[in-house]
Amino acid sequence: MPNKGRVYVIDDDEAMRDSLNFLLDSAGFSVTLFETARNFLDMLPGLEFGCVVSDVRMPGIDGIELLKRLKATHSTFPILIMTGHGDVPLAVEAMKLGAVDFLEKPFEDDRLVGMIEAAIRQAEPAAKDEAVTHDIAARVATLSPRERQVMEGLIAGLSNKLIARDYDISPRTIEVYRANVMTKMQANSLSELVRLAMRAGLLKD
Repeated sequence: MPNKGRVYVIDDDEAMRDSLNFLLDSAGFSVTLFETARNFLDMLPGLEFGCVVSDVRMPGIDGIELLKRLKATHSTFPILIMTGHGDVPLAVEAMKLGAVDFLEKPFEDDRLVGMIEAAIRQAEPAAKDEAVTHDIAARVATLSPRERQVMEGLIAGLSNKLIARDYDISPRTIEVYRANVMTKMQANSLSELVRLAMRAGLLKD
């Protein structure tokens, strides 16, 4: 079963796609092939984290344009660019736009496998971190305006009584809101709620 991670291959050359599929699948990666960068970008929102291996010269959206678009979406996917002979200026531009590395065709199989492994290893912690931050932000978004106010009071260190006085409602009602906040934020303690708020950027550490 593939366990080294996911690889998304983008190349308009069918023979190249097939050979990369065979190579990377044999090396233990889970491989998805795309004929065009447009197809990949259309699918991107639903894709799990992985390394993108893209040709630089393609009809429509080429490798450079793909990099620009991924950079604009703050994608955490590492990208390796494959270039033909004499495409070094393009490869340098790709690196400036955030490509992890580039390979000149024809390349050694082991070199590509090693580069993909390194790219995934380096980018994975940031991708996981990003996913956690998104998850916390989604929890915050489920709070009602009043629950959000109560949470802000709690993380500012105010007691139920003080929060109740601020909003002119009973401390008993604040207890209900507080319980809702803890449930929706999936926090087991006030300290955990504070940590979550910091991750969501609601509290400057």
